[in-house]
Amino acid sequence: MPLVESDRPAFLSRLEAITREAGDIAMAYFRPGACTAAAISYKGGGSPVTEADFAVDRFLFEEMRRLAPEAGWLSEETADTDARLSREAIFVVDPIDGTQAFTRGDERWAVSLAFVERGRPTIGVVHAPARGETFTAARGLGSFLNGERLSPLGRATLAGAMVIAPRPLHERIAALPHNIAIAPRTPSLALRLVDIAAGRHDLVISSPNARDWDIAAADVILEEAGIALEEVEGGEITYNRSSSKRGMLVAAPKPLIEDTRTIALDVSKGIKWS
Repeated sequence: MPLVESDRPAFLSRLEAITREAGDIAMAYFRPGACTAAAISYKGGGSPVTEADFAVDRFLFEEMRRLAPEAGWLSEETADTDARLSREAIFVVDPIDGTQAFTRGDERWAVSLAFVERGRPTIGVVHAPARGETFTAARGLGSFLNGERLSPLGRATLAGAMVIAPRPLHERIAALPHNIAIAPRTPSLALRLVDIAAGRHDLVISSPNARDWDIAAADVILEEAGIALEEVEGGEITYNRSSSKRGMLVAAPKPLIEDTRTIALDVSKGIKWS
């Protein structure tokens, strides 16, 4: 059953505590500036996965099953089934978002956990233990970084904005009349997104093929900070569909989201995404 609104604060607190524990599991394998202590294997597409990913996934699955046994489950490291589609509420999890960074000792990775009700995330935690940062949000309660409320951003124009975008778009963005600067790319998409709420950059354009587990927790954190996350050609994102794959994404302060979508469409024309 979906949560009663008054239950969200306590539920968020519990999810944050569990996600922090999951981060501790991952940190046992993390080596700052060096190769991970975890065994590394590779998926069919060549992306790495480690024993740390699997350990965090197992831990979160068991904890969520105890916390809300009626909720469905979608995780990058668990085989997906159609069973979740009939559930009103599901957990959407990326045990380690930014595994490649994790394997090489780069601190820019996160444990991402969202609670999705009737197609939209209502609670999200993005925990970056190596950075010492935890982003949290619950619908109607605001967004927080390490317990400090994140205020909605006041930017009202694209002029001078900083964007993280795929490399094939950089030259085209630089040629626009808005004087938009290219910000350094963060390996974890979840962190790339929530860092907008922290004021570290203003916009994100993401290439196609992100998955729901990359973005669901960040989505509600952004929403509660006055920032929109949308598919360029699909508008507001609905979760718990049969396919978890996404098209091209944009994130921007709500007053700028339509202009950002227009720019993303323009600069991506003719691009062949791999």
